[in-house]
Amino acid sequence: MAGFLVRSRRLELPRELPHYDLNVARLPFRHDRIRWAPYSTANLPCEAVCSSFYYLARALCICAGNRQRGAVMDWRISDGLTEYPAAVAAMEAHVAAMHAGDADEKVWLLEHPPLYTAGTSAKPADLLRPDRFEVFTSQRGGEYTYHGPGQRVAYTMLNLNRRGRDVRKFVCLLEDWIIATLADFNVKGERRRGRVGVWVLRPDKPPLPDGSPAEDKIAAIGIRLRRWISFHGIALNVEPDLAHFDGIVPCGISGYGVTSLVDLGLPVTMADVDIALKRNFEAVFGN
Repeated sequence: MAGFLVRSRRLELPRELPHYDLNVARLPFRHDRIRWAPYSTANLPCEAVCSSFYYLARALCICAGNRQRGAVMDWRISDGLTEYPAAVAAMEAHVAAMHAGDADEKVWLLEHPPLYTAGTSAKPADLLRPDRFEVFTSQRGGEYTYHGPGQRVAYTMLNLNRRGRDVRKFVCLLEDWIIATLADFNVKGERRRGRVGVWVLRPDKPPLPDGSPAEDKIAAIGIRLRRWISFHGIALNVEPDLAHFDGIVPCGISGYGVTSLVDLGLPVTMADVDIALKRNFEAVFGN
């Protein structure tokens, strides 16, 4: 899935919180974040003064109602398996609503049934077993990737108009988010030049043919931007069937393996990962 075509109160959720309860978590709007600057109406005509107070009162009402777009982050966690076409349709609808000013930013955590997706740079030769799972053409950047049970997919619908119109920086922040989440489980995730995604060293495996240490990919990134609003996102391997990756050349990168948190010997649940993802998203992206 590799490829690519402000700061809120830290919200700490107890680890014992059932992950389905995170669906109702919302970041509160901080009224104490409003900065008041000196403003003089002495030289303004009466109409301007009245207009100023009218718009000030209206702004305060919007803040009090917590409806200012961008002031809150919508977190959604779907139980069970979400069909890929339904997820794409929901993302498209939400991004359209964001463009219209009718929806807030959103992070959507889910799992898909076993399937392959082909990004905009996918090469037909990298689909090794086309009859194994259903294959979907995706508008995200990147090449072929696998999605399936045990993999936490996080679809990020974020407004880069207010977060900075920098695609490379955005991809780096997504990598930072994954790396920080892995660190919560004492796993060192790393970047590699020319290989988007997050990798871990595997000293327990034989070295690569050139003598360098073995490396496995643990998380993939694939995004799309539409008028600087992002969708699609990341996929972190928690406990998927790693044999399912054999039907493709993941992200067009051969010669390396794929791993997961459980494959690394960590008894991590999806609920644990969800809490870590939410905490570290706020630390990396703010709100």
